[in-house]
Amino acid sequence: MPNDRNDTEPRQAAGLGQVQRRAVSELLRVSPIADDLAARFQRAGFSLALVGGSVRDALLGRLGNDLDFTTDARPEDVLRIVRPWADAVWEVGIAFGTVGCRKTAPAEAVDGGHKDYLLEITTYRSEHYDRASRKPEVAYGDSLEEDLLRRDFTVNAMAVALPQKEFIDPHHGLTDLAERVLRTPGTPEESFSDDPLRMLRAARVAAQLDFTVAEPVRAAMTDMAERIDIVSAERVRDELNKLVLADHPRKGLTLLVESGLAERVLPEVPALRLERDEHHRHKDVYEHSLTVLEQAIALEGPERDLVLRLAALLHDIGKPRTRRFEKDGRVSFHHHEVVGAKMVKQRMTKLKYPNEMIKDVARLVELHLRFHGYGTGEWTDSAVRRYVRDAGPLLDRLHKLTRSDCTTRNKRKALALSQAYDSLEKRIEQLKEQEELDAIRPDLNGNEIMEILGIGPGPEIGSAYRHLLELRLENGPMGRDGAITALKEWWAAQSPA
Repeated sequence: MPNDRNDTEPRQAAGLGQVQRRAVSELLRVSPIADDLAARFQRAGFSLALVGGSVRDALLGRLGNDLDFTTDARPEDVLRIVRPWADAVWEVGIAFGTVGCRKTAPAEAVDGGHKDYLLEITTYRSEHYDRASRKPEVAYGDSLEEDLLRRDFTVNAMAVALPQKEFIDPHHGLTDLAERVLRTPGTPEESFSDDPLRMLRAARVAAQLDFTVAEPVRAAMTDMAERIDIVSAERVRDELNKLVLADHPRKGLTLLVESGLAERVLPEVPALRLERDEHHRHKDVYEHSLTVLEQAIALEGPERDLVLRLAALLHDIGKPRTRRFEKDGRVSFHHHEVVGAKMVKQRMTKLKYPNEMIKDVARLVELHLRFHGYGTGEWTDSAVRRYVRDAGPLLDRLHKLTRSDCTTRNKRKALALSQAYDSLEKRIEQLKEQEELDAIRPDLNGNEIMEILGIGPGPEIGSAYRHLLELRLENGPMGRDGAITALKEWWAAQSPA
């Protein structure tokens, strides 16, 4: 069935010529690998085409070394063709018709020094979900046209047949690419019924490429939002990760919230849209959280940091549950960081995140207000040590999250907060030069405590260790002799008179 385009009056999008020139340049770069592989498929009696995201990215001038191909060859035939040719082959996706492999191109055939290519070769296929199933049913297809029709969006439904390099675009993906809009090859309802995850993918691709989503697609996302419930938590999580790590996550998150999808996969985010009180005495927490996310991204450095981005997005999710209207008219959110940390653990566990990542994001959420508990700079050495100890390896991320959490438009207040945090970071560096601040521990270890007290293993050793650690945090390094004296004094106080 046709999509929402008027096919009798195709729109002429500006910039198509430039787009196509970029594609030619990109495709020439990968030709040594693609042509070699295509020739092998041709000799075996099969066809091969570059497809989907690879063609789209070539047209955008951002094709990497991960290449997607489609073929009429069945997976066992693909394995037979690529095993003698590739440097490594894997069958992780073979149940879905995909064979992966790695190929290193000869240095003289590579422009810009790129040598390693990761290839995925997928048999023509169609897939759909049963109404009650969490796993798609995969059926192999017999034609490239059928394969392109089942693709998620028109900009991913283009192909380049190899080795002749024939451009195939039955659904006007090139025009949509030039206009930066997401449409589906068939009707959105058919597409999302076949695979409900595509609704999340629409938000993710919009966030990655800064595209708009066509109104019929948005409407279908809203009408069919409950269909996302049948998709596995792992697949939902992976799409959310890609969205949050995208260049424009606000665009994708906004689409999820407005369509109602967020209510089903990340309900804590739309819950942040608290109604303002009549005097507007508290911020729009939802908008604030999106701004904090964007500010954290600006601070994260050359590598995209999923832990930091998730913590920034979720740092205030405890506010709806802790909101109180005080007698003086103020709005309070006491202990929302503690409540929020628990909520983070619950949501991320449901989405099957790794335990270590859950622990890190929840810890950042729990600590994100710690800085504000120390006023405007009157930090004692003890407070600094405890701040560093509690943050542990997350200290750098906590710095970035805390700085990002300032979204006030009051320039004087923002400057004061920034200067106060500058002062804290300076204090941390000064103490690091004087002490082993990154690994704060007592001046005596467990074995030494047992030897000095003349006792064996038991709960008393843990109590003694914690006492010495508190003294270390409060007073700094004590030295061995000072620690022995403090230990004996503590032990004497524990002994019955």
